[in-house]
Amino acid sequence: MTINIDNTSAPIFVAIDIAKHRHDVLVKHTDGKTQSFKVANSSEDFTKFKEYLESLPERCQIAFEPTADYHRAMAWCLVQAGFDVRLVSSVACARTREAIFNSRDKNDPKDAKVILHLMEAGITQRYYDPLANGNHDLQELANTYSVIVYRRAQLLHSLKNHYLTLYFPEIERYFNSTRSAWFMRTFHRFPTPASIRALDEADFVAQAWSLIGKKHNKLQWLKELYATAGSSVGLPIAADSVAIDMYRTVISEYAHMTELRDRLEQRASALLQDNQDFINLRSIPGVGPIVALIVLAEAGDLRRFRHHRQFLKFCGLDLATYQSGQSRGQTRLSKRGNTRLRYAFWMAANRAIMMNENSFRAKYERYIKNDPYNADTKRKGRTAVAAKMARVAYAVVKHGST
Repeated sequence: MTINIDNTSAPIFVAIDIAKHRHDVLVKHTDGKTQSFKVANSSEDFTKFKEYLESLPERCQIAFEPTADYHRAMAWCLVQAGFDVRLVSSVACARTREAIFNSRDKNDPKDAKVILHLMEAGITQRYYDPLANGNHDLQELANTYSVIVYRRAQLLHSLKNHYLTLYFPEIERYFNSTRSAWFMRTFHRFPTPASIRALDEADFVAQAWSLIGKKHNKLQWLKELYATAGSSVGLPIAADSVAIDMYRTVISEYAHMTELRDRLEQRASALLQDNQDFINLRSIPGVGPIVALIVLAEAGDLRRFRHHRQFLKFCGLDLATYQSGQSRGQTRLSKRGNTRLRYAFWMAANRAIMMNENSFRAKYERYIKNDPYNADTKRKGRTAVAAKMARVAYAVVKHGST
């Protein structure tokens, strides 16, 4: 297979509007003529499309707007064939569509024309394929972790705001250490005051002790819990009722999500324990295994960014100011980048400023020194620390030192 890669001639622009089942393709040849057709999301059509592109006399530049994960199969096929594959921004597409057509009307052929217009103007980005660049497994691990943590949070809110409110509101204060497996085992066995007070104190302590295990000395806690159950305001529900079955079902699922989360954290550490970039990121105060995993999964190889400002822009941690004439708006984060990276650096920054001594905490303290109790100032300080965290992460990966 031979692909024409003569860089001296103008390329043939191939704009693809991605869809779930059929992609709209608009081709503009070097003589100005255009050609449009559809490509089904199937192996047969992908092969025909690839053969068509290889048959063209000039080199091709192909671009599309990323749409969920529907573009991944098509992009992988084109990248493997050696074509120049580009991305166009969703925001740029939306703004350009309104400017060209003076309407918010949207359809697939029109979107392909918008993508072609952006290609001719040179407003594209290099496509970075996770599978081709070796970080697909990391992305899937990070995505699955995100799904599990989100589901776990939903279950926790359901327990606190519904089940505990109805049946055992006094036990909510013990939910400050929900990583403990022994707590969830005890909570599942004794979810209501009635289930505790059905036994005398000695029997309750004996049964609960077997659930807690010998490593944890919780005798005083169990006695306190038994006394609390005696004065609870929870609704008196029968132990064999459907409501209690549903209550225990949610507790079981929450415990299962907690177990899955812990297993994925161990999997991430084991998978990346010999990865030098992972080791360097872990050396940054506040960066744990999951934050390091998210950074590597979402950003790929940070060395592909020529300057830390490019990486900050990719994260959406760059500053943007709206200015028109004599009017100048506030300078704030653009938030036009990767949401998960911003979240990861925000969490790492919050953890770092709670540690004893490091440059991140020092920066935060300098930022809030003049108004330490102002919530807006503290939020801006944390944001500034998150941006610094991203710059440091870029530096330690690119240069290999903190």
